[in-house]
Amino acid sequence: MSTIKKIKLGSQGLIVPIEGLGCMGMSEIAGQNIYGPNEEKESIATIHRSLELGVNFLDTADLYGPLVNERLIAKAIRGNRDKYIIATKFGFEINDQDQLTWNINGHPEYVKKAAERSLKNLGTDHVDLYYLHRMDPNIPIEETVGAMSELVKEGKVKYIGLSEVGSETIQKAHRVHPLSAIQSEYSLFERDIERLGILNTLKELGIGLVAYSPLGRGFLTGRIQSAEDLDQNDFRKNIPRFQGDQFQKNLELVKEIQNIASAKGITPSQLALAWVFAKDIVAIPGTKKIRYLEENSAAANISLTSKELEKIESIIPMELSTGNRYDDRGMSIVNQ
Repeated sequence: MSTIKKIKLGSQGLIVPIEGLGCMGMSEIAGQNIYGPNEEKESIATIHRSLELGVNFLDTADLYGPLVNERLIAKAIRGNRDKYIIATKFGFEINDQDQLTWNINGHPEYVKKAAERSLKNLGTDHVDLYYLHRMDPNIPIEETVGAMSELVKEGKVKYIGLSEVGSETIQKAHRVHPLSAIQSEYSLFERDIERLGILNTLKELGIGLVAYSPLGRGFLTGRIQSAEDLDQNDFRKNIPRFQGDQFQKNLELVKEIQNIASAKGITPSQLALAWVFAKDIVAIPGTKKIRYLEENSAAANISLTSKELEKIESIIPMELSTGNRYDDRGMSIVNQ
């Protein structure tokens, strides 16, 4: 077992490795590949390797598949449930035919229904961390979190969190039941939560941040050199960051990051992750391949000097836009 630093998420007792494993790319979403084709056997082997490396904090959601990803994780962790920390999410409504409606549903009755379904699909009697995936604009956050709080009292959920929400929503929710974590996209290419003061709100309230897409949806790996490098059905083709002039500008930034990484004898991915870890923020880079998991996990033990951090931030300052992280519809359901 690797000695990856552990970190407190929130003030309620949840302790996780500073690096987890994002499992979204191991399944399609409603027939669309997220990061190119996937293969179940390879994904399960990667989840098994994550345990050996100490990266045993798995992140999934009922949306992924839908439901397929949770079932994949159940298969991978069977017999070893207590050795993994499982986070899942709900909110994108899934009907009784297991179909996505693409509505957001934060109704208390739906919270309970979604949780029972996730427990069944994960093959477990409790979820370690349960997030609301996106806020329902039609239901007060206090009602949704109230229902999540009931799940904690019942022992079905240990800790709760929200995903992609703003400071006001966080404060309202936290008054109903203490939040352990907020999940948001955060990387050298995406720093909205800093610009908008959300990170400061989390610090003030003692809530942890879990950064998804800490490699800028793969851009910061340096492995994407043109739009043609993405699978035809890859959802990133719809994201402004990967389109037109913005794509070219971002490539130039990645080249500079590659130069710093190269001088330090590490990969661009490791540099980008080490930058997140230097802020004591948990990152959950997603991969379905053991070789990338191993590369990413090594980043947890890389230290950056203050001079290196300054240089990185001078190349990609917080104010610099690298393009929206979602298309217009995706951005419309981010509550900031």
